[in-house]
Amino acid sequence: MSSPSKRREMDLMKLMMSDYKVEMINDSMQEFYVEFNGPKESPYQGGVWKIRVELPDAYPYKSPSIGFVNKIYHPNVDEMSGSVCLDVINQTWSPMFDLVNVFELFLPQLLLYPNPSDPLNGEASALMFRDRTAYEQRVKEYCEKYAKPEDIGGVTEENSSDEELSEDEYHSSDEAVAGQADP
Repeated sequence: MSSPSKRREMDLMKLMMSDYKVEMINDSMQEFYVEFNGPKESPYQGGVWKIRVELPDAYPYKSPSIGFVNKIYHPNVDEMSGSVCLDVINQTWSPMFDLVNVFELFLPQLLLYPNPSDPLNGEASALMFRDRTAYEQRVKEYCEKYAKPEDIGGVTEENSSDEELSEDEYHSSDEAVAGQADP
């Protein structure tokens, strides 16, 4: 195993051990989804996003590709593709950084401190410059509409576990099973 693949594996395990829900794509350690919660005390609080991560062959010497799968209203995130404009990922990446840095530092900082001067979403940028209160209201509307916990499950997941059932669903399925006695 080469050094980049060892590092990829180590960083992915470290991310999983940090209590992030990680879903592999095609059993590859190079492509996966990560569940990301909006930072507290921000208009994104309560929002949950599915982030697609692609690690290049040269990772960690080359930065990961990061994109939001479900919609988010933000000047530095392309609304259609989910691509992220973040200097530390796109231009100043260093092998000293790892995947935990992306999810514990870089993405929360991006959401807490948008840069409307370098937009991928011109409408969000213009609204932020024009009316910060209206911008924050639009962010909250997008969170309500596109970033609820149930929204990320439907984006790519095909199956769910018993842990994901609501209490009502869990009890109703128990009653249905209990009602069918063996002959």
